[in-house]
Amino acid sequence: MQLVDTHCHLNFDNFSDDLEGVVARAHHAGVTRIIIPAVDLETCHEALALATRYEGVFVAIGVHPNSTTDFDDATLDTLKTLAQSSSKVVAIGEIGLDYYWDKSPKDAQARAFKAQLGLASALELPVIIHNREAHEDTLAILEAWANTLPTSLVGRAGVLHSFSAPQDIGERALACGFYLGFTGPLTFKKNDELRTIASRVPSNRLLIETDAPFLTPEPYRGKTNTPEYVAYVNDRLASIKGVSAEEMAHTTTENALRLFDKML
Repeated sequence: MQLVDTHCHLNFDNFSDDLEGVVARAHHAGVTRIIIPAVDLETCHEALALATRYEGVFVAIGVHPNSTTDFDDATLDTLKTLAQSSSKVVAIGEIGLDYYWDKSPKDAQARAFKAQLGLASALELPVIIHNREAHEDTLAILEAWANTLPTSLVGRAGVLHSFSAPQDIGERALACGFYLGFTGPLTFKKNDELRTIASRVPSNRLLIETDAPFLTPEPYRGKTNTPEYVAYVNDRLASIKGVSAEEMAHTTTENALRLFDKML
């Protein structure tokens, strides 16, 4: 059974003391590919270094909304150079809007978001979207962008990572050609609403991810998340959809390879 963790911060310090073991255990659990999303220029470099070091590790280049206060044209130029520096770069991300943390002004977030969407179009790369308590503004920007996509990105614009928005937001994203990524909260005992939303997503639009070291699934909730635990998200999604874990693994892997086609 092959699995793809489409969102894992493998470069974070949480893993530095046992990185070899973390990667080995993920491979043993069937995780054949891991995407590391950057959050700023420093983590772009870190992610690229790990992708060079490990087979099956890929990168998304981008600046997280919480890191956009000083985003400017020079930042965008650097991102473009980094995104073109390696065949292991499969997406632009994680980018988007975050109104939960007050770390960057909303107008700065929006400017950086739109600029990076433009970069994704120019490079014909899908995007990994961070959306926290900014549902309407995020979708308004994505819907406008989706109308300008190059042919290569039509139907595979990107993913709303760690999806936790209302169902109508998911439906609007799907209509724009996005996939929805699900993480550990799908397994939480009191998260029936999210499971209901997941049950209604077309199977060919589902992705699994850990967002490790965060959002650890049951039965390890409260501990550091690792890429091997993406199997628990896959298992719960399989149960929701009424299929075997093997079938869901095949489905989500095929979806990941279709969206992030540079991993092929």
